[in-house]
Amino acid sequence: MIPDVSKSLSWLEAHPKALQGIRRGIERETLRITTNGTLAVTGHMENLGAALTHHWITTDFAEAMLEFITPVDDNVDYLLAFLRDIHRYVARNLGEERMWPFSMPCFMGADQNIELAKFGSSNIGRMKTLYREGLKNRYGAIMQTISGVHYNFSLPLAFWQNWAGVADAESGKAIISAGYFNMIRNYYRFGWVIPYLFGASPAICSSFLKNCRTNMTFEHTEQGMSYLQYATSLRLSDLGYTNKLQANLVINFNDLHSYVSTLKQAIATPCAAFDKLGVKEGNRYLQLNSNILQIENELYALIRPKRVRNSNESPSDALLRGGVEYIEIRSLDINPFSLIGIDAIQVRFLDLFLIWCLLVEAKEMGSIEILCTKKNWNRVILEGRKPGQTIDIGCDGNQEPLDKLGKALFSDLLRVAELLDREVGDRQYQKVYDELVTAFDHPELTLSARILKAIREQRNGCLGLQLAERYHKILIKEPLEILNEEQLVKEKKDSWQRQHYIESSDTLSFESFIQQMTIAKKMPRRYR
Repeated sequence: MIPDVSKSLSWLEAHPKALQGIRRGIERETLRITTNGTLAVTGHMENLGAALTHHWITTDFAEAMLEFITPVDDNVDYLLAFLRDIHRYVARNLGEERMWPFSMPCFMGADQNIELAKFGSSNIGRMKTLYREGLKNRYGAIMQTISGVHYNFSLPLAFWQNWAGVADAESGKAIISAGYFNMIRNYYRFGWVIPYLFGASPAICSSFLKNCRTNMTFEHTEQGMSYLQYATSLRLSDLGYTNKLQANLVINFNDLHSYVSTLKQAIATPCAAFDKLGVKEGNRYLQLNSNILQIENELYALIRPKRVRNSNESPSDALLRGGVEYIEIRSLDINPFSLIGIDAIQVRFLDLFLIWCLLVEAKEMGSIEILCTKKNWNRVILEGRKPGQTIDIGCDGNQEPLDKLGKALFSDLLRVAELLDREVGDRQYQKVYDELVTAFDHPELTLSARILKAIREQRNGCLGLQLAERYHKILIKEPLEILNEEQLVKEKKDSWQRQHYIESSDTLSFESFIQQMTIAKKMPRRYR
């Protein structure tokens, strides 16, 4: 059942200004493709800037895998307009290439040439590429081209001052961190609602299946797509961006120190399967190390506690120093119906849901319950729209209908929505409720159902390619809203200067750099 949060909601209604100033940021990944729908084999375009140091445009796993990063802001419309400006600028510089509008990759041949992202000749740039070499050797390159959207969220200091009585961020960091870990535990317990509503990868290109083993029974379209009838997010399944070797790795989310301790243990624990790969072959590195995780970013988590890092500081050491600063949501598929991969409805829903996750008191989670929550997520990921689908309540075998739980959750979210709207005098958050709550009675309204319907009805050509072309034509014609051409050109030039400075500042050989670099402690802040 949904926990009783009436007391906390009443408190929130008595302190309406406590939520003013919520901070958000978005990171969107996308593949560059050719006009025939295959992965681009060109390198990252120099006219977009240096991937190592550009503030808004970089690459993720591969040279053909773009990642767009917005600044942090407290205005939803500004944030989305900024992200759209990045898309507009990139579209105008892509030439004949396009941006793929799905999370699951485009057509991939068995011998697909996927060039790892390159970040220049500096030690840290070469180390970033080596980390990706390790990912390729561990999990395969094609799996790493799966794309998503990350949403970063933080509550204003005023909230913590009113909610928990903290004086400032430094003295209150333990209390603030505990609040965010409360949010994380509830996210694991109830976050299955996100793939139910917003999962957008119920189907994959059949070429993807040729590169993996699965017992799933797929149906197929004439256009070469494979799908599961009730799936919501194959990206989050064992087929997608997961690590089966981490299946038994239980990270503790009960408090900051337990979280960091279990994470550091995974980084320091050897893995027999990865040891067989070897760390070096002659003079060539194959991975950073043979541990369960090469570095902390290799943990495939649905949600992460984060803090902006100082130079030569790992993510976990930054958390220990300053506590949790914000939360990173990593379970969003790319929205194929949005030119920028995410829309305002999704952003505002995440606001409502994360606030709710904080307000609900979340008891500590043991390893057994963590595994139970994973089963709920997996059930929704593979069969979320199945008639009569249920969710396990606790680990004692009790179940409740998914639609009943979803509507009970939304009754709480409506109260939060009314409060947020009251402060600005509109109905933006209540519109989120109005638009999404009906999906529990009508699963055909979910993103996964809508995209699967479009895929199954497609008769001519590739839907992804058609959407990519349509979005490209729109983007290149739209004027910039937030940024201007001068700012974008300046950032491009400045990014190259920053990269050259880093390269000229190296004093160690790469071999010495790798040997002296303690991965768990010294991964620099900006260059994950």
